[in-house]
Amino acid sequence: MSEELLRVENLHADVEEKEILKGINLVVNKGETHVLMGPNGAGKSTLDNCIMGNPEYKVTEGKILFKGEDITKQKADARARKGIFLSFQAPQEVPGVTMEDFLRVCKKNLTGENIRYFAFHKELAATMKALDMDDSYASRYLNVGFSGGEKKKAEIVQMLTLNPAFAMLDETDSGLDVDAVRVVSEGIRRFKTDENSLLIITHNTKILEDLKVDFVHVLYDGKIIRTGGPELVDYINENGFAELIREGE
Repeated sequence: MSEELLRVENLHADVEEKEILKGINLVVNKGETHVLMGPNGAGKSTLDNCIMGNPEYKVTEGKILFKGEDITKQKADARARKGIFLSFQAPQEVPGVTMEDFLRVCKKNLTGENIRYFAFHKELAATMKALDMDDSYASRYLNVGFSGGEKKKAEIVQMLTLNPAFAMLDETDSGLDVDAVRVVSEGIRRFKTDENSLLIITHNTKILEDLKVDFVHVLYDGKIIRTGGPELVDYINENGFAELIREGE
């Protein structure tokens, strides 16, 4: 029997006093890859941010459990230390903090152990090379002056370095050319094991081609209106969301 990692129960959430999520139920077991699809404004990013604990998103009803523990009221940093990771659709620039320093401090806070500088530097350089990212970016301020593609690669580098139990990727492939999507997809494939889980929001399903997708969920108007297997991706690519929305109403 699969080990449950994340459970979302009857989740309702507001953003600026407007209800966005209207009763989400979701279970993710260890080792699974889930894909979240739906039209713009459906609530996909809101769900990710609620799971991560972004204070701008207010949970008004329901709960979020991670590894059997109710984390609904915990802060984002506490959730991160428990093994939850969110790759942002639009990564923020952090002037004054290099990418390497940022990741080394994050790793230390997660593990509670001292991080050996040269060993960490060598490991980070190898990870960046695997993602076709120049290792000079490690000494630059995080995301400052990075192209859109390099920002997305930097997010995947962070995921690989921190190795969370549960990673959420919020349109990490948006705005990328074909080659960059391939590189990011390879980074995701490197990360995925039987010991961790993924929740991927995407409109560009090419990023899924080399991944074993277990479940696909269609979100519309704050509710999951359809759940299926990877064949649902093919259906959406061919037919769009209109028929699924009509059936779900």
